[in-house]
Amino acid sequence: MRYSKEHKQETHARIVKKASVRLREKGAHGIGVADLMKEAGLTHGGFYAHFDSREALVIEAFAYAMDRSVERWRKIAAETPAEKRLSTIVDSYVSTVHRDDPGRGCAVPTLGAEIARESAKTRKAFTAKLEQLIDVMADQIPDVPRKTARRQAMGMLATMMGTLVMSRVAGSGEFSDEILAAGREAARTRAEVKPAAKKARAKVN
Repeated sequence: MRYSKEHKQETHARIVKKASVRLREKGAHGIGVADLMKEAGLTHGGFYAHFDSREALVIEAFAYAMDRSVERWRKIAAETPAEKRLSTIVDSYVSTVHRDDPGRGCAVPTLGAEIARESAKTRKAFTAKLEQLIDVMADQIPDVPRKTARRQAMGMLATMMGTLVMSRVAGSGEFSDEILAAGREAARTRAEVKPAAKKARAKVN
């Protein structure tokens, strides 16, 4: 039985979406192709009708997850007053909800260490999406040169991601909550630092 181009595209998208969740839950090597296809309601044999390799699926699934994070942050930025955007992003990211639901959260804390050991092609795709996330955060840092905003965004993001990894290692008890609170405070402090250029202008005035 032959399927339409639209049906194939819908099936492809469903596989990527399902794989994106499972890879974040189980890790890049924690679930096999057969299981991923079963999750999507398909047979193992149909895999190569949609992907050239397992690596190709991992890259698409990771990109899908990162695109959702970028969309989420842009939505927050669009709906939140400028002075509260960074702190709102921090609070939504460094949270118990995010900690306890890795399958629907940011892919970097769940897959970053594994992707670092993958092929150059996979790492390149990962890096491009990570830069998009940094750029969205940098967009919320006004009154400083773009290079400075990006560096500040990198520092905040590193704090946020590291906090999430540590909190998950600690489980979901009091110690884990304490790690989240400390990391959230550290990231929010970065978010609230006044730009040096702005301080200099204030002194002159």
